[in-house]
Amino acid sequence: MTAVESSGSVVRRILLGSQLRRLRESRGITREAAGYSIRASESKISRMELGRVSFKARDVEDLLTLYGVTDEAERDSLLGLAREANVAGWWHSFGDVLPGWFQTYIGLEGAASLIRIYEVQFVHGLLQTEAYAHAVVSRGMPHAPRAEIDRRVALRLERQKALVSERAPRFHAVLDEAALRRPYGDRSVMQGQLRHLIEISEQSNITLQVMPFSFGGHAGESGAFTMLRFPESDLSDIVYLEQLTSALYLDKREEVAQYERVMERLQEDSPGPAESRDLLRGLLQLT
Repeated sequence: MTAVESSGSVVRRILLGSQLRRLRESRGITREAAGYSIRASESKISRMELGRVSFKARDVEDLLTLYGVTDEAERDSLLGLAREANVAGWWHSFGDVLPGWFQTYIGLEGAASLIRIYEVQFVHGLLQTEAYAHAVVSRGMPHAPRAEIDRRVALRLERQKALVSERAPRFHAVLDEAALRRPYGDRSVMQGQLRHLIEISEQSNITLQVMPFSFGGHAGESGAFTMLRFPESDLSDIVYLEQLTSALYLDKREEVAQYERVMERLQEDSPGPAESRDLLRGLLQLT
């Protein structure tokens, strides 16, 4: 099973969840009533509709009956989607160091056709060198055993393979200058990270911009965020906001639109890719 195939299962789970939500709402059925019909709670229905849990065929069958879906072709299509959605992702082998709330993100990241990020604290995980990633994880988990730190770094490096795969997404990053000036590791680690950014920004699918201190205040005042877009036309863009012990996944059109505007302003106000590479070279000389 390839990483692309397993990531696709997450997208199928979200697609199925959104279709079940649409069917439920069209019938005016509450989540509580839907949960009762499959011997589950209202929160279980909510998690199913958000694509955050696996689907049992019997539950999907019972919900489709409750929602009045009698057409055999439509039922078979949705049940097939449920079977495909339950394929385990490659990242499950990292379950010992991977929080449950982050598993969904990895699947979505791997299935996205466009990834846009704004980062202010450190270089984004998909752009980190192994040495820099090790320094970041070690700083964030000072009491963790070396083996756990190594596993977390290995997971990060595995995620990066998507950027050079046959179906690599477009990746557009805006890094605040603060993320580049804040040292992680020793001088050689930072120099290696800056060189890596210069090199990887030459890839055709990667656009890298630096928001310089000299610009002053800018649109990214609310902090780091990630926007994901998918090839499936019926799956909306998702905004991912990471917190200390959990994460938010926003897909409401009006909320996504606000982040879209912020991202566009950040891209417009930051120097272009060539100028940003010059900024990186200048920082490299200062390091």
